[in-house]
Amino acid sequence: MLKTFDMNLLVVFNMLMEERSVTRTGERLGRTQSAISNSLKRLRDALGDPLFVREASRLVPTPRAEALAPDVEQIVRQTERCLRQDTKIDLATNDAHFVVGAPDRLSLPVFLPFMRYVHAVAPHMRLDLRTSDRDISIRLLASGEIDLALGWFDDLPPSMLRSVAFSEALVCLCRKGHPILRSEGAADIQSLLAYPHLVVRSGGGRHAAFDAILSRIGHARRVQTALTNFTLVPHLLRDSDQVGVFTKRTADYFAANYDLAVMPIPLEIAPISHEIVWHRRFTNDPAHRWLREQIQRACTAEG
Repeated sequence: MLKTFDMNLLVVFNMLMEERSVTRTGERLGRTQSAISNSLKRLRDALGDPLFVREASRLVPTPRAEALAPDVEQIVRQTERCLRQDTKIDLATNDAHFVVGAPDRLSLPVFLPFMRYVHAVAPHMRLDLRTSDRDISIRLLASGEIDLALGWFDDLPPSMLRSVAFSEALVCLCRKGHPILRSEGAADIQSLLAYPHLVVRSGGGRHAAFDAILSRIGHARRVQTALTNFTLVPHLLRDSDQVGVFTKRTADYFAANYDLAVMPIPLEIAPISHEIVWHRRFTNDPAHRWLREQIQRACTAEG
């Protein structure tokens, strides 16, 4: 019976139960009186019951209609909730669980203030931060292992969407009092490459984005230490003549908190763009949208 039953008739039935009038039901539904009368006839035929009988100037429901009314009202209300796009979330009670993928260099300058804020305003929301570079992030997004990613990305599959978060330059990070800081005028590329370098790459390799830039202009650097995260970076730089080439926000964080120094790179290098990337199936999810907005807020707070 459900295959041939017009579910719109339940809307008419529910309104007739409220109004007890064909005319007022038509007015509230924006339909003519004859259209409502026709719908009532179809309901009677489908259910095998008069459903409503006229007494004086109003319709009175039959026992069958009275019995059907609570279930029909629930069906109509649930359908309305399904069709209504809820754009608000209750931050005080929301217990959504999100996994975010990002390179380790963004953990302290971006995600530390981001997580502090989210935990303060949405105490039941659960957040996991997973270290991942761009290729890994796209794979994890496609498999559903992470809910969004932050970093720089090349081509994205059609299932992914992106928004620009911020852009920043590459800079040199080293200890205060480092010989390279005493160069007369701005240090040149030969001075920068004369010192041993510290590289951080999540995959554990000894080459990063800066190495590709150097290769294009016929240079290479000597990597003395390769790390998979930034935990040891400030300690190794502070106690040696090693230098590191990192994005500015990461370098500024370590300079401010570990008594290190930041120096511009002696090359014309376009700023690196960072993007928020997510699977398009989450675009209209209220909690996911709110989370993207808060990451954007954290990215631009100092930018």
